[in-house]
Amino acid sequence: MISINNLSVEFSSRPLFTDISFVVNPTDKIALVGKNGAGKSTLLKILAGEQEPTSGSIGRPSGLTIGYLPQQMKIADDTTILEETKKAFKERLDMEAELEKLNVSLAEREDYESEDYARLLEKIEFLSHRIAVDDTTNVEAEIERTLVGLGFLRTDFDRPTSEFSGGWRMRVELAKILLRRPDVLLLDEPTNHLDIESIQWLEQFIATKAKAVVLVSHDRAFLDNVTKRTIEISCGKIYDYKVSYTPFVKLREERVAQQMRAYENQQKLIADTKDFIERFRYKATKAVQVQSRIKQLEKIVPIEVDEVDTSRLRLKFPPAPRSGDFPLIVVNLGKTYGDHVVFSGAEFTLRRGEKVAFVGKNGEGKSTLVKCIMGQIPFDGHLKLGHNVKIGYFAQNQAQLLDESISVFDTIDNVAVGDIRTRIRDILGAFMFGGEASDKKVKVLSGGEKTRLAMIKLLLEPVNFLILDEPTNHLDMKTKDILKDAIKDFDGTVIVVSHDREFLDGLVEKVYEFGGGKVKENLGGIYEFLNKKRLENLSDLERKDISLSSGAASITTSGTVDEATCDEGLQPRQLSYAEQKEREKTLRKAEKALKASEEAIADLENRQAELERRLASGDASDEVLREYSEVSSCLDKEMEVWEEAQSHLDELKVKPDI
Repeated sequence: MISINNLSVEFSSRPLFTDISFVVNPTDKIALVGKNGAGKSTLLKILAGEQEPTSGSIGRPSGLTIGYLPQQMKIADDTTILEETKKAFKERLDMEAELEKLNVSLAEREDYESEDYARLLEKIEFLSHRIAVDDTTNVEAEIERTLVGLGFLRTDFDRPTSEFSGGWRMRVELAKILLRRPDVLLLDEPTNHLDIESIQWLEQFIATKAKAVVLVSHDRAFLDNVTKRTIEISCGKIYDYKVSYTPFVKLREERVAQQMRAYENQQKLIADTKDFIERFRYKATKAVQVQSRIKQLEKIVPIEVDEVDTSRLRLKFPPAPRSGDFPLIVVNLGKTYGDHVVFSGAEFTLRRGEKVAFVGKNGEGKSTLVKCIMGQIPFDGHLKLGHNVKIGYFAQNQAQLLDESISVFDTIDNVAVGDIRTRIRDILGAFMFGGEASDKKVKVLSGGEKTRLAMIKLLLEPVNFLILDEPTNHLDMKTKDILKDAIKDFDGTVIVVSHDREFLDGLVEKVYEFGGGKVKENLGGIYEFLNKKRLENLSDLERKDISLSSGAASITTSGTVDEATCDEGLQPRQLSYAEQKEREKTLRKAEKALKASEEAIADLENRQAELERRLASGDASDEVLREYSEVSSCLDKEMEVWEEAQSHLDELKVKPDI
């Protein structure tokens, strides 16, 4: 579909890549990977037609549509969310308006035999055919489904885009691109501004509705769930693997190991040949052999080993001073802005050394609660920090708060005190800012480099309570792994606000979910939480009050119960015959409700499994997706009914005086 032929790009006479060639097929899902500065974003711009290569060519069939989402883009602020998103259908809406106008004109014409009348009929037939082949049957429904999937509330649709942050406006641009259903999607870091639920919705969209996709991302789980092919840019060349990211990493290690062995063997051959030439250069009896070895040496083509980043980020948090057993106690905590309740009734306690995650949709209060802990904003309720708690805080916009007019060295020199000032160069070197890099101005640094620099400032003072708000944004996978290992080794308490599932996996032992104005504690890791919430299918964001034929069992109890059947401090009296009968009757009802709920869950799970098989076989029609969404939503509700029924039955069994 898109053919890249002998493509080369140079910047200031420095080659970025040279003579690369590959083909993007109609259903390819491609991850474009490589270290920072390898040329990933540049290649996406060239594929999108926004930049010309130094040499080579791009072959695109006529009529090919491309949707391109760059990392940064200019966004209009003169419409509402809904009006801006509708621009995705501008061509279709224009065609419909023109068709309506032509039909009105046709009804007024009577020159049936004229050439103008025939041309008018042809134009109407052409537009009717164009509209008919468009698979978008309901524009409003498509827009609503996409915006809700990307995290917007229906109440947001009529709000001006100017009221939203840059990240939310990028979501609008992503929605417009997805709604156009282009032949090729080019996405540069699409998950940077999305939360976990929206990322999973995007994964499902790409898997079921997108055609060809080429994307750049540092989200390992996202790449593994979405892509089936990995193209690496390294040393100005590309390596094409027909696998997703995790298998690619292993294959790349094997490739580099093979190259290294071949390189070492060649170096040994060269050294031995040179040694022979030097030893026998002046011996007449060896003149022929020497000349032969010289010619052999000249013909050797040096073996290149793909770049392996030998600079190693050495990240280790200083030893944490001992804090109290409970660094944070939250009781009935709430935060409101006017009539808007961000969250209320939050209650939890963190023990010393615990590592927990704050997750949930953007705008549900994760960063707000962090600001409450930091004492940056007022709140309702009770929040207490434990004895000797020293907080290290990495804000979501920490990298943007750096002074861009000064150098990397001065950034750290301005905040360093005591003996640390004598070791600034060493510290910068450990964070891959060694040599000339330490003299760079902050404004020329990449997003990942700015994040690393902001992290150095966090490490200058020993703390025992880390609060990290989206610390992995703009970090490449290697640096994220190093940061994750450092947090694992940290012996203090940690709160991580993040949407990166792979980063949180194996790092946190509790997940606090923010949503619906509440904060819910979930024991276990991030994937245990996601499985419990069944968030793999994010269509349940479009929850509707529906009921399937199996129905949701409800719990009812007849009659009232006098709880004062025994005086305080006395043994409970024996139940009368009538009371015993009433107890048995209530137990039977509770058991029946529990059994009905279990049967309903079994039916829903069977239907869900059947629909998953249809989706896996390629049947991803709107009807199947809609039913899958409804079944998943009902299953979630039924699980809640079952939990209530089980809890009610347990209470009845341990409470004799019903």
